[in-house]
Amino acid sequence: MTTTADFDLDAYLTRIGFTGQRTPTRATLDAIAAAHTATIPFENLDPVLGVPNRLDLASLQAKLVDGGRGGYCFEHGLLLRTALLTLGYRVTALAGRVLWGTDDPHAITGRTHMLLLVDLGDERRIIDTGFGGMTLTGTLRLELDTVQSTPLEPFRLIELDGDWALQAQIGEDRWRTTYRFDLQPQHPIDYEPANWYLSTWPQSRFVTMLMAARATTDRRYALAGRQLTVHHADGTAERRVLTGFDEFRTVLERDLLIDTSGLTGLRAAFDRLD
Repeated sequence: MTTTADFDLDAYLTRIGFTGQRTPTRATLDAIAAAHTATIPFENLDPVLGVPNRLDLASLQAKLVDGGRGGYCFEHGLLLRTALLTLGYRVTALAGRVLWGTDDPHAITGRTHMLLLVDLGDERRIIDTGFGGMTLTGTLRLELDTVQSTPLEPFRLIELDGDWALQAQIGEDRWRTTYRFDLQPQHPIDYEPANWYLSTWPQSRFVTMLMAARATTDRRYALAGRQLTVHHADGTAERRVLTGFDEFRTVLERDLLIDTSGLTGLRAAFDRLD
């Protein structure tokens, strides 16, 4: 299953709760970004449980659409790319270098992130539903040095050593860079080596540390190991450590919307978490 003809668009749109016009417009694109991020979480449960992520379309549909699960950037990006192509959008897949959490703002990290560029004719927009706790809940014009609003934080794109860089405004005057990217088109096969590395290398952060996140119109849920943080749109945050497995599973199901019924080894994985 590698073409849009194999894709169940109805099932995807039902999964994200989208009932709007199926026309390739800016309004539809923004609505899909918001609906997707609110319903399909970011999560790396499979790599933590020793199950490599698969990027073929059949696996993505089975897991993220039919299985009530989430995934990480390649899974989100490839699923969304197929949906947008099916709707008639002109989509270019891109690769990013993650800078979130690094000390060097000019660091050259690996191309381990996926994002999409959509050409609407009169403008080009970035859509990215798979960047964990700071994922975009809207879309951004491909335009430098312009503060752009989203349903949650403001974002902007800046020039960084010849690349584009995406920054999020944290607080009133603090800008943090999430990742840098260029406009070199990527094909689905280009993500396979990085996906295999991230989901199977024993020292990969996606193998050693459980992460899950979901964004709504007024808050972000972020789970890192046993620590749950809820960031509210007004700038306040709640943090707590999950001490019991039942509480942990409830958070996965209720707050992060992850169907855990088909997962084996989840309790053992919880016991290993810091």
